[in-house]
Amino acid sequence: MIPFRVTLQSGIPVHEQVAFEAKKAMISGRLRPGDPFPSVRTLSKAMKIHPNTAQKVVAQLTAEGLLEVRPGIGTVVLAPPPGTRTERGQLLGREVEQLTVEAKKLGLSRQELHDAIDEHWLKLEPALKERP
Repeated sequence: MIPFRVTLQSGIPVHEQVAFEAKKAMISGRLRPGDPFPSVRTLSKAMKIHPNTAQKVVAQLTAEGLLEVRPGIGTVVLAPPPGTRTERGQLLGREVEQLTVEAKKLGLSRQELHDAIDEHWLKLEPALKERP
């Protein structure tokens, strides 16, 4: 069973969409450190994606330090890597820039953007509080 769903959108690489949903599952607590992550074969079949695409997902999440492949055991979820507040913020640099550009294109004010972020943050917060 896959602990997340993906509604594929055109124009965005499939492996990025699947990796993003996996990250959301990790952040929300549906996938916790130590939990097994679906194998490439399982991920491929469940998501109806090519095995090479599923492998890209696992490789990307492994490169980001979110998964570890353990021979004979499988792939497991890792705890997020520690870092300073500045380092963690820098990891989002590209995404924040993209979000800001999209908000400006839509004519949103800074406050409207902040409100939208707060709304999404609060959607994830109850799951975060349930974590041990």
